[in-house]
Amino acid sequence: MPERRAGPSRHPMKRLEYPPHSLLLRHAAVAACALAGLAACLALPQGASAKTRLVRRYRPGQVLIYQTSLKTQVRISSNPEELKALLPPLPHAVSTRQQNTITVRSIDEKGVAAVETRFDRFEFDTEIDPSLPEDIREAATSAEDAFARRLNGQTLTARYDRAGRLLGFDGAEEALKELDAPMQEAAMQTLRVFLEQMGGGALYPDHPLKDGEEWKLSLSAPPSKGFPFKMEGENTLRFVGKVRHGKIKAAVIESRFTNQLTPSEDESLGGASIQSRAQAMGLDISIRGEGEGRLLVALDDGRVLQNQTTIRQTLLALMPKNSGTQIGIKGPLSLQIESETTVHVDQSDKPLP
Repeated sequence: MPERRAGPSRHPMKRLEYPPHSLLLRHAAVAACALAGLAACLALPQGASAKTRLVRRYRPGQVLIYQTSLKTQVRISSNPEELKALLPPLPHAVSTRQQNTITVRSIDEKGVAAVETRFDRFEFDTEIDPSLPEDIREAATSAEDAFARRLNGQTLTARYDRAGRLLGFDGAEEALKELDAPMQEAAMQTLRVFLEQMGGGALYPDHPLKDGEEWKLSLSAPPSKGFPFKMEGENTLRFVGKVRHGKIKAAVIESRFTNQLTPSEDESLGGASIQSRAQAMGLDISIRGEGEGRLLVALDDGRVLQNQTTIRQTLLALMPKNSGTQIGIKGPLSLQIESETTVHVDQSDKPLP
């Protein structure tokens, strides 16, 4: 009886034999194909997600708060040294600290956005050459205070294209009238730099990006009434990767750029008094700039969350060497104005202290 019970218990074991070698290979191949398919399914979405599109999507009615600080240092040199005396009293440094409420008002059929910028708080300070007479320095300080008071609560309207390029702005005219001509120019350019950097400054590419990818954007633009210079330049940008800025997913962008400015020959556009005086003396003018920056850009709509940028510009007015030699000086007549501007922009709902 035990032998008869043992027989049936061993019989099913024979049916559980391992498959032959050819069948094992077939199973292995199927498994490999399945794993390969799974890997492909996993890899394709990852590859697609690694591509990031940065587009500034303006939404009418969108309201943002920004806090910004700018600091510009100016250095002047000339040959001969006395040539500096032909300049109006220029500030050695200009700094601002401000909080702005930004409201997108409208978007036209070409994608140009009208963006209202209200100065909730604005502090403006300049450093005038201490060697200047006291009455000139006091007048400049008084004008600065009046300009800051006028701009506090003031609203500007800036226009940006699809690439984030500043096309122009209106609304600062009355406040600028509080300043003398050279101070007006310094304040106007400070406002322009602020609006350019807050808007992205021609940041957005026309294609999706992968990590580490670089792309180039033209900075060339014709002269305009608000900025009577022809600009030629290029911005090289690099998509570093993604981070979280608080609760917001953001792209990290590094930027380095160069540009060259040429004063407009169109008298109706106006121009800086420095260039006008230099041209009257027969000086050739060139203005070259360069800089680098780091930006955090929201992935949902492309708005700038943070921007840290340094801009360096050099204005060189030069007369041919033979002209300088004729009037008894060594080397050519020259006037050089160098400036370095640092910009820090933060989107934040917390008011300035």
